[in-house]
Amino acid sequence: MKLAADTGYWTALEKLVAENRIIIERPKGSRHPRFPEMIYPLDYGFLDGTNSNDGAEADIWRGTLPGNAITGAVCTVDLVKRDSEVKILIGCTPDEIAVIDEFYNTGPYMKGLTIIR
Repeated sequence: MKLAADTGYWTALEKLVAENRIIIERPKGSRHPRFPEMIYPLDYGFLDGTNSNDGAEADIWRGTLPGNAITGAVCTVDLVKRDSEVKILIGCTPDEIAVIDEFYNTGPYMKGLTIIR
C-alpha cells in the first residue's frame, strides 16, 4: 500500500462521488456471479452515470465509515479480463483497506496497487 499526497486527483474523485449516486450491486459477503469462489469482503458497486475503461461505470468499494469521504483508490490489473481499472475506496477504515488490498493480491489473476489518501 502507498500513501498519496493530497492533489487535484482526490478533489476530482470527490466531485464524481458527490454528483453521482452510489449503487451497491454486490453487498458484503456476496459471491461473484461468474466466479462463486470470489466473495466480496465489503460492499462493492459503482457510481451511476459514470464511465470507466471497461465501458461500465466507475467501480467503488464502500466501507463502514459514515459519509462519503474518499479514503483511497486501488489500481487493478485483471489477467482474466485483460484490463486495468481504478477502484474508488469510499468510507473505508485502515483495516478495511487492508482487506481490499488482500482481496486483489492473494490470487494469481488479479493484482492491485492500493493508494491510501
